[in-house]
This record gives sequence, structure tokens and C-alpha cells, in this order.
Amino acid sequence: MNKNNYIDRINKVMAFIENNLSDRLTLDMMAEAAHFSKYHFSRVFTAMVGMTPIAYLTKARLDKSISYLADADRSILEISNLCGFESASNFNFAFKKQFNKTPSEYRKAVSKDSNISLFFGNKQEEQSNPSHYDKSVTNNFLRRLWQMNISIEELPEYEIAYVRHVGSYLDTHIAWRKLGEWTAKHRLYPPNQYFIGISLDDPNTTEENECRYDACVTLPQSFVKENHGDVQFRKLPGGLYGLYRFYDTIDKLGIAYQSIFGQWLPNSEFDPDERDCLEFCMNNPFEDPEGKAKVDLYVPIRARE
Repeated sequence: MNKNNYIDRINKVMAFIENNLSDRLTLDMMAEAAHFSKYHFSRVFTAMVGMTPIAYLTKARLDKSISYLADADRSILEISNLCGFESASNFNFAFKKQFNKTPSEYRKAVSKDSNISLFFGNKQEEQSNPSHYDKSVTNNFLRRLWQMNISIEELPEYEIAYVRHVGSYLDTHIAWRKLGEWTAKHRLYPPNQYFIGISLDDPNTTEENECRYDACVTLPQSFVKENHGDVQFRKLPGGLYGLYRFYDTIDKLGIAYQSIFGQWLPNSEFDPDERDCLEFCMNNPFEDPEGKAKVDLYVPIRARE
């Protein structure tokens, strides 16, 4: 298998979107069309196409609306329904945000100037082909990441204690401070235990204030889990992972995810699995001489069928 397999799957979901614009499409439906899990589909699509699945869906609906607006017999409400918008007001808002005109203003403009439709048509030619997006990677960090050595590792199951944070991923230090106080009380320290961060939501598709993050510590087998109100407990499943040893400023971690899902995975023999990505925290960036974070990033994988 090669990268064309991923490109074919992304093209397939693009065709699915464009053939079902009037329907109420969901991420689950799009992920199923591409044969990815919902959790990882968004990351793969965004990394390869350059926009989120929802952004692509909105763009496709707006592109389609341009051709409908040329028909003066169709009402704005009818066009909004044909293009899958929940209401005419939602259609108006999205159209103006994209084209700086309302649908009605566009319709009036095109009736006065036939070239206006060509102008709007050109605006639709944004970069959306996954193979084109792949060739556009020029960022030095991405190039270095693309040349990285990702190893394939088997992880065991881990019993963990965790503190959940809901909100911006930039504010996870609150959960880590709370977990740190609890682990100090129970003398749970490296190297015997691991500290693991788990980003449960894709910030590309989830509102910032709704993103969930778990600050975790692994537990020894003998640990008694009763009467601990400050933390929750659960088990992390083991299995096959792709391991990338990240060392850079923490704001670059999102780019690492982008390159792994958009570059390494499509060129590998694996698909992303439905388990969570695990960020093993190997240092304290505040104590690092360069202020960098050392993270062993484990991406769950399975053999591609």
C-alpha cells in the first residue's frame, strides 16, 4: 500500500460530500465514507486537504449555491435548502463570510455584470485536492518532521489516575498542577511511573472551550484506588503504536500531529486505530535549558487491510 490509498479515500469522501450536499451530513457519515474512525478522520482529512471536513463541506455548499443563484426563479430559501443549510439566515451568514456579499447582493451584481460570476468562480478554486496540498509543504519544521524516524512499538495496558481539563489546550497546566499535588502525596514519581497527556478532541472540529484533556499518571499494580476524590481512574488499552520522539517548543506539537497524520501515516502500511494518542511527558519544559518539551508521542495504529 502507498499514499495513493489515503488520497483515494479522501477523494471518495469529497465525492460523497459533493453528491449529498442537500443532506444533513455529520462527521460520522463522512468518516464512514472514508473508512476512518471519527476520532482520527478529522486529523487525517485536515492534514491532507488543508481544511477541516466541516469547512470543506461548507465550502462545497457555497460553491454549489453560486450556480443556483444564477437562476432568478429560485428563492434564497430554496437554494439554502438545496445546499443543505439549516436556514436561510445560516446560508446568508456563511455566504457573506466567504464572499463579502450576501446571496441577494451577489445575484444583483451578477445581473449587472456577467464577469462577476467568473470572479466568484475563481474564488472557489481554493486548494482542496489532497495531492496538491501534500506537495505544498514547505515549512522547515514539517520537512524535518517528515524525515523523522518513527518506530513501531507495542505498549502494554496501563492503569492510570487522571484529572480532566475541559477548555483550551493551552490551559492544561491547571490539571497538571492538581495531578502533581496528588502524585506527590502518594509518592508516584518517574522513572517508575509515567506522566501521560491525552488530547481527547480535535481542536480543528471542537470548540476551544469544549476540548477535553486528561492529565494522567500510571499506577503500580498494588495501588489501592479507593477514597481518592481528587482524581479519576481508568485503564488505557495496550496495542500497536507509532512512536515519534518530539523535542521542541510545545506550540509545535500540533504541527507534529499534522505531519504524522498527513505525511507519515499515508506513506506507511498502517491506518490510525480508534484508541487515543498518548503524549508521554519526558521532561518539564520549564526546567529545560531551551524551554522545549520532550514528548514521546504514541499514535495508535493497525495494519492496513
